[in-house]
Amino acid sequence: MHPGLRKMVRETRMDKSSLIYPMFIVEGENIKQEISAMPGQYRYSADRMGEKLESLLRAGVSSVLFFGIPKHKDAMGSMAYAQDGVVQRAFERAKKEFPGMYLIGDVCMCEYTSHGHCGVLCKEGVDNDRTLEYLARTAVSQVQAGADMVAPSDMMDGRVAAIRRTLDAEGFLHTPIMAYSAKFASSFYGPFREAAKSAPSFGDRKSYQMDYHNRREAVKEALLDAAEGADIVMVKPAMAYGDLIREIKEAVRLPAAAYSVSGEYAMVKGASAAGYIEEAPVVCEMAACAYRAGADIYISYFAEELAGYIERGVIG
Repeated sequence: MHPGLRKMVRETRMDKSSLIYPMFIVEGENIKQEISAMPGQYRYSADRMGEKLESLLRAGVSSVLFFGIPKHKDAMGSMAYAQDGVVQRAFERAKKEFPGMYLIGDVCMCEYTSHGHCGVLCKEGVDNDRTLEYLARTAVSQVQAGADMVAPSDMMDGRVAAIRRTLDAEGFLHTPIMAYSAKFASSFYGPFREAAKSAPSFGDRKSYQMDYHNRREAVKEALLDAAEGADIVMVKPAMAYGDLIREIKEAVRLPAAAYSVSGEYAMVKGASAAGYIEEAPVVCEMAACAYRAGADIYISYFAEELAGYIERGVIG
């Protein structure tokens, strides 16, 4: 088939505007620190993050998802919702210096708690209902600082409703929520936990993240988030969950995001460095498969590279 015709009849298409880049913001000054588990990815202090934001904008990627890494952590994750928290200061600065950027805040507590779990504890477990108040406070503090959208990733039951109710009460009626609706207790998250310094100090997160064996439960969770007011639903990870991206997209009828997580990134980088694969074609294929499954939004550490591949017509 002629290459022009092959592209003309392509069923799956993507656009730079659908890409989101996840970015780690660390407390401090003059910091650009490579993440050992994710070669080519960095933790940035707010005064250095502009280097990456400028590069993203030049490539055509205008959306970023901020994760904050504070110096101080405590049992209540208080820096998650502090007005002068690391991510709040980053939002304030980014909004002033990069008004063309669409800023999204990850709403969770694992990076901020001394125990590394995604909520406040009751004895040896996470107190779901008590955590909702702090998640809602975190979301409001991020929006007040300049976030355009919030993305709760904690997987507490009822958190979308709690955040929506609190945002509305504070006057942020039009701030959208992108819910991590089907976030699985996955082995693909290891490099992220090194990057965000968020590994749990005991146990694991299987009591609130989803069992990867379960299909119907994933659809149910997404439907619940939609009923509570989510504007976008998400499946995380992306690569091994195309069946659920498709099923959730068809069941929920909301825009769907897929998060290509740190383990996916690290595997591609590692295999490419060893000469086992060619990086660019694999990155393109992974992205195309997520969109083919039904993703409208693709969250990826390769977002800038993908924008370049789209520009050059390699994919798109």
